[in-house]
Amino acid sequence: MSSPPVAPAGWSRWLVPPAALSVHLSIGQAYAWSVFKPPLESALGLDGTQSALPFQLAIVMLGLSAAFGGTLVERNGPRWAMTVALVCFSSGFLVSALGAETKHYWLIVLGYGFVGGIGLGIGYISPVSTLIKWFPDRPGMATGIAIMGFGGGALIASPWSAQMLSSFGSDNDGIALAFLVHGLSYAVFMTLGVLLIRVPRTEKPVESAPSAYEGVQVSARNAVRTPQFWCLWVVLCMNVTAGIGILEKAAPMITDFFADSSTPVSASAAAGFVALLSAANMAGRIGWSSTSDLIGRKNIYRVYLGVGALMYLVIALFGDSSKPLFILCALVILSFYGGGFATVPAYLKDLFGTYEVGAIHGRLLTAWSLAGVLGPLIVNWIADHQKGAGKHGPALYTVSFGIMIGLLVIGFAANELVRPVHARHHVPAPREAVDAERQQSA
Repeated sequence: MSSPPVAPAGWSRWLVPPAALSVHLSIGQAYAWSVFKPPLESALGLDGTQSALPFQLAIVMLGLSAAFGGTLVERNGPRWAMTVALVCFSSGFLVSALGAETKHYWLIVLGYGFVGGIGLGIGYISPVSTLIKWFPDRPGMATGIAIMGFGGGALIASPWSAQMLSSFGSDNDGIALAFLVHGLSYAVFMTLGVLLIRVPRTEKPVESAPSAYEGVQVSARNAVRTPQFWCLWVVLCMNVTAGIGILEKAAPMITDFFADSSTPVSASAAAGFVALLSAANMAGRIGWSSTSDLIGRKNIYRVYLGVGALMYLVIALFGDSSKPLFILCALVILSFYGGGFATVPAYLKDLFGTYEVGAIHGRLLTAWSLAGVLGPLIVNWIADHQKGAGKHGPALYTVSFGIMIGLLVIGFAANELVRPVHARHHVPAPREAVDAERQQSA
């Protein structure tokens, strides 16, 4: 399991994205967490900030495990990484099921947030380096296909979870059973990716494509010393914070926005809204990342951050006047959120090469860890505070939306500062790169 399986002669590179998708569609369930928030709050007596804790910790652990495990993923290969992800992610649900059944909320936090979060991080980066090496001619599209699965996971999980809670009940016993079914089902589905994944035999998996190792090559150790890495870190953190703030509280948010209207939003319609956001998240990952192959990474991030800020402004000013307008703006924001995730591996490849792009990507995802705390904390804490002050409806979110606009502007400025990496950070061709790293360590 620790040695990367090499593709036999004639192996189609188009079999690799489905392998990646089987893992990303599973771990993408994290984006459907908001479906569990109201039942957990009711069954265990939690407030909105407390019920967000498992999701927040899962995102923190995603970034930390990706950062610390990125080098291991590069060394041991995608099959090892996918296996670790399978065990951790599924086990997290089983521990959470025990916590829900016994009414020990800390077990849900430990299982879903800590153990499951490690599975999220290792599973998220497991196929990225492999995909870029299989598709050196279209890195944005390749990573977009796989990471699309992470965004689309909730498209499946949201209605599926809502149906289970409806069938099993939304008390602690029903929640526990839903967690149990999730854990077992995802273990089976993720096994398909473990069995199917392969690494290319040569540097040129397709004769007409460039070598995967052409151009600038920078090690993970050197990459974190460059201003380009930290500019991208800020870009990713700001974009994720703005998107995840809506996504984590999507179901309660749309309910609050139109609670006083003549047509309030039902629980099933709110779950449908979560599914729509997941569809936009998923479509943005493949659509916008593929577009970045044509117009460039820097230009596409200008769209994500600039237009994203405009969409937040429209929601803050006019969102409660029209459901279609609110939904449309939220869909655009989530498409940019997903597109940002899918495009960043190709951005890293452009700046740092493919030599240790998986490890560099893992380190960059610490930005997601911070954003996973900031986004939900900003939206939930301000909403709880405003509710305590007697406000309701859109007024619960006006301040937090203003903060999101400011963060996107900061991200836009950081993107403008990205420049090519200075030659002093480059390593020689990959065949000599290991020796160069040893000399730098000596």
